Amino acid sequence: MVAPCNPLQYDRLDYPPLPRSVTLARRRAHRLLTDWGHPELAADVALVVSELGGNAVLHGCLQDRLFRVELALTERVVHVSVSDPKGEVLPTPRDATRDDVFGRGLLIVREVADRWGVDRLTVGKSVWCELDVVAVEGTDVLPVAAPDVRLPRRP
Repeated sequence: MVAPCNPLQYDRLDYPPLPRSVTLARRRAHRLLTDWGHPELAADVALVVSELGGNAVLHGCLQDRLFRVELALTERVVHVSVSDPKGEVLPTPRDATRDDVFGRGLLIVREVADRWGVDRLTVGKSVWCELDVVAVEGTDVLPVAAPDVRLPRRP
């Protein structure tokens, strides 16, 4: 899926394929969503950036090839996209066993995001997801949850 046209806010940054980059991308996503006036979505966006970025580092990057994190905010959604140079095998959710250390990232993304998918690129792939921006009826103010409280998502 292509990022939304004419977003209200947009950010794109390329990262080296290192575990430290995932931490930096997660923190940046959290800060940006807060700065963009949506602190209620900051933790969830940071979580999906972390999961998708971790997958890019573990499974999608080649030596000396960067991965890209893009965030786009519209009136209705936050669009998150993580692109990497390896497009031969597209990711799919899998059932991790109790003893598996890895394998739950896309399951987490599927639960947190309202929509997600994978697009083939000319070189590589882009794994994307969208989180709906939910406005409180009759007001322009968005709800803000305490850090440990999750707002319900529409099915």
